[in-house]
Amino acid sequence: MTQITPPGSTIGIVGGGQLGRMLARAASRMGYKTHIFTPDKDSPASHVATKTTIGAYQDTTALRAFGQSVDVVTFEFENIPAETLTMLETLVAVRPKPEVLFTTRHRLREKEFIRAQGIATAPFAPVRNAAELAEAMKTIGTPSVLKTCELGYDGKGQVVIRRVADAENAWASLGKSECILEGFVDFTAEASIIVARSTHAEARCYPLVENIHREHILHKTIAPAPFIDTHQEAAVRMAKKLAEALDVVGLLAVELFVTPEGLLVNELAPRPHNSGHWSIEGAPTGQFEQHIRAICGWALGDTMPRGRVEMINLLGDDWKQWEQYAHQPEAHVHLYGKTESRPGRKMGHVTIVKRHP
Repeated sequence: MTQITPPGSTIGIVGGGQLGRMLARAASRMGYKTHIFTPDKDSPASHVATKTTIGAYQDTTALRAFGQSVDVVTFEFENIPAETLTMLETLVAVRPKPEVLFTTRHRLREKEFIRAQGIATAPFAPVRNAAELAEAMKTIGTPSVLKTCELGYDGKGQVVIRRVADAENAWASLGKSECILEGFVDFTAEASIIVARSTHAEARCYPLVENIHREHILHKTIAPAPFIDTHQEAAVRMAKKLAEALDVVGLLAVELFVTPEGLLVNELAPRPHNSGHWSIEGAPTGQFEQHIRAICGWALGDTMPRGRVEMINLLGDDWKQWEQYAHQPEAHVHLYGKTESRPGRKMGHVTIVKRHP
């Protein structure tokens, strides 16, 4: 039997955003201490963690002290150098392991990995130079989306190409960096499924959910998805296959397109995911507790929804709507403690649980 990391131990979390904040809260309820490593002062996670180290992800001295102070390490977002986790792994267990991040933080490697598992994606082609751009446009055509291979999220690092003549300008606007060109998908809905996989390879999925976006940023998640009866089995099969092939310990979110022909995988995220926030109140075991259970060797908890659940992101000044939700008994408001509100910035979320009778 795999050794359990006991309560009272310290969990190191690389990254100080809202996902780190909610991981730290879940860990605390389970009896763990948390130590955040982040380059940002006054980060959301630092408000609730036991300890915070502020340092650059390339600061090996600070990383070594951090790694020696914790019993297990996890991370809360992908834009961390894989080398950071590789260095920490020489000192302490890192879950998920650095190789998972190496694959999933790079869009081309990620797409090639998904295809290698026999799972369908949108058509894609690499763009690393002008010749590959020209060839990709012949293969993929228009409309298409040119995306940077790294450091892109919430619509950042991507440009829609509607005419072949616009391709070169689009690539220049992205700094002529390594990119991937993806063809448009004729989808009927966007969805995601989150699978948890533990240190002893137990795997359990949350229900398939529908995601509604505004300007490339998640606006609302509906759990379970209205089309769950049609697609849940296929989504579970894909998610478990990908998690096993990556050897994930923790959570893996699989973003999907629902098409008339079936499901296509869009992106992977080896961490808690925005589309799983509904589970904090909407399932017996929320995604953040589940992640802690998985990396610490506990049995995985129940993922069945308590009813029909909606999660609404509070973007920019939407956080000021907290008072109207405070008057609704079914609403649960989560504010992330960010001091600066910007258009499109995730300031919090609201979960509304309509329980089964």
